[in-house]
Amino acid sequence: MTTIGIIGSGNIGTAVAQLAVAAGHDVVLANSRGPQTLTDKIAELGPKARAATAAEAAQAGDLVVFTIPLGKVEEVDPAPFVGKVVLDTCNYYPERDGDIAALDEKQTTTTGLVQQHLAGAHVVKAFNNIFSAHLATMQRPAGAADRSTLLIAGDDADAKRAATEFIESLGYDVYDTGSIADSWRFQRDQAAYVGVYTPDGDFQHPTPPTRERIEQLLGQGDRSIR
Repeated sequence: MTTIGIIGSGNIGTAVAQLAVAAGHDVVLANSRGPQTLTDKIAELGPKARAATAAEAAQAGDLVVFTIPLGKVEEVDPAPFVGKVVLDTCNYYPERDGDIAALDEKQTTTTGLVQQHLAGAHVVKAFNNIFSAHLATMQRPAGAADRSTLLIAGDDADAKRAATEFIESLGYDVYDTGSIADSWRFQRDQAAYVGVYTPDGDFQHPTPPTRERIEQLLGQGDRSIR
């Protein structure tokens, strides 16, 4: 199986780690506070997981999940990510990340910002538009009637193929929305953000989206929003 490096041990990082271990992948988990702070979490994940520094996790990963506050991206050393397929989960929260002019002025997308910093990596947007609790519980076997779908975007076909294979192994189908430039259509506050899984506003009972619903909500994107 694949080794997954996960940079960030928050809600999304933890959910992906749990799904990856359950699917038989090895996980190398890192956070900003150091591997010594991950002892309990690694114990919960079991023997297929270990803690490391961010650089070590990036180097070890056949595929790397990048799930840190967007305002901290430029603090990350890009060198260990060169040549890696990186799944970017970042969302923009100005109240947390500070004002980022390139995003406020619509010069790029959140994933475009990550790709710019991790210039030697092949970045794919994923996991950003679903609540972590839903991500951790909506996985289903291939062919199940209630199997759900996750959205991706990226510029590298091989990277998107690798991302798709990984996400499918976790228990989800994949909808390719297109390029990084178009990935704003499922950024925070867009119609295809978390509402794609909660059409009735019922966050306790998320609903797997149909392809038609995904396409409808992507089509409702408004570039003037964030």
